[in-house]
Amino acid sequence: MSSNEVQQENGQPLDTESEVQDTPAPPAIPFYTECSEAAQAELVNECEEQFAQLQMLQNEIILAEPDSDENPQEQSVNRLTAVAAELKQWQTIQPELLSTNPEVLLAVGAEELQKLNSQLELVLSCSQAKRDTLRETLKKNEQKWLGEKKEVLRAGTEHVVKQRLENERLSEHSVLQDTKKKIQKMKDYQDRLMETLADVLEEHFPLPTQETNANKKKKNIPQELNENLISLNEILELLMNKTLETPHDPYILTDETFWPPYTEMLLRYGIALRHPEDCFKIRLETFY
Repeated sequence: MSSNEVQQENGQPLDTESEVQDTPAPPAIPFYTECSEAAQAELVNECEEQFAQLQMLQNEIILAEPDSDENPQEQSVNRLTAVAAELKQWQTIQPELLSTNPEVLLAVGAEELQKLNSQLELVLSCSQAKRDTLRETLKKNEQKWLGEKKEVLRAGTEHVVKQRLENERLSEHSVLQDTKKKIQKMKDYQDRLMETLADVLEEHFPLPTQETNANKKKKNIPQELNENLISLNEILELLMNKTLETPHDPYILTDETFWPPYTEMLLRYGIALRHPEDCFKIRLETFY
């Protein structure tokens, strides 16, 4: 949904940039960096007491450590038990302030607030930069989308006008002439295909000659050569014409004019099929 649609639905224009810019800046938080000498001395004394207590606890922990001769696995279990007990104790203890001096607490709180304020200002600047980037991206996408829609509308309008003009110009005579031209083109294309097929078959599948027959006789293969043999191209033409002329009975009878090797080749490579009841009849395979 674009920004214009959102404006129409809400009934008010969206001006988030002005709203963000008009938002008053948060008031500056005073930062107390210094305390009185008495407060500083009190805080130092409390820190020294806590440090002394920490050293005492550390010494007790060192003295309470078990001997190194124990099993490492038992040591790990004991440490885990001690840590779990310590965690449970810390969860039950209420946290206490290090110092109860109001002046120290005020200085620490002001410093924390100043840090938080700096972090929030950084987050605000990042959010504004991201908002500006998204706004620019949205504007570019809207312009791109609008341009694409205008281009589609223009192309569709031109296509409709073109089709309308063509429909007005076309007549029955022009349609007939166009159909005749297409038929003639198909016939020419068919003739070229047939000529190419005939050339390929004549080159790669010639009729047997006396030389080839003599070679077979040398190999002790008796082969009689029939002078009335038809070429492979003529066999394919007979099969195709029969299929087109009588599709209900597409079989042709193979006689002595069909050279057996060519017939077997057509049957073996799936170009022709033999009659299920008459082995001397073949037809063209259905390729559609």
